Amino acid sequence: MTRSPGQDINTAPVAATAKPTRAKKKSSSKGPRLTSERVLDGALALADTVGMQDFTIRRLAAALDVKPMTIYHHIPSKEAIIDGMVDRVFAEIDRPPGDLHWKAAIAHRTRSAREVLARHPWATPLMESRSSPLPEILGHHDAVLACFRTAGFSIEMTGHAYSLIDAYLYGFALQEANMPATGGEEMADLAGGFMEFIDPGLYPHFVEFATEQALEPGYDFRNEFDYGLDLILDGLEAALVANS
Repeated sequence: MTRSPGQDINTAPVAATAKPTRAKKKSSSKGPRLTSERVLDGALALADTVGMQDFTIRRLAAALDVKPMTIYHHIPSKEAIIDGMVDRVFAEIDRPPGDLHWKAAIAHRTRSAREVLARHPWATPLMESRSSPLPEILGHHDAVLACFRTAGFSIEMTGHAYSLIDAYLYGFALQEANMPATGGEEMADLAGGFMEFIDPGLYPHFVEFATEQALEPGYDFRNEFDYGLDLILDGLEAALVANS
């Protein structure tokens, strides 16, 4: 390389140093973008875990890793969230299959409802409490009503049938959810704690039932559901024939 006279080699021009690149800011998002669907997913999971008595927007926000007010940008109120939760529970229940005889169809739907309520025990007292016209709730009721009407039930008998079946369904689900045990070893362990304090002379029928039925191997209170449901459906069928 040539150089000008008198130019020191140490004073040759130096290439410009590149400016340091700025580190990209880390995203402040801690999880998936919040949506109304994600709010309801979280609400359902929280209620399944803690029940409705301890269900709060603050706890829901903590579960979703957001601030409480952020939730209200997607669903306007706690009541609206509960509406959506109940609507989702209804969505899990099978509607009466249209290709079955009405008794089989209603039995299928009611057994499905009982299984769903066992997964979401907090929902039982809320199922018929909502006043908002939500699609799954309306669609479910319409399908059940259609099953009765197509079978030949009058409007009046349809009302009797639907209220009778759901009173049994919700009553059984509530009782099942609150029993300390329903059968098997749990029932035997529970009974062992108080049967020794019960006087057979004062409560002979209770002791008889406990020892000869409830504490027998294989007994499970949950199995009583089908017996009661079949009894109701047989009675409704007899009433339908009598009024035809």
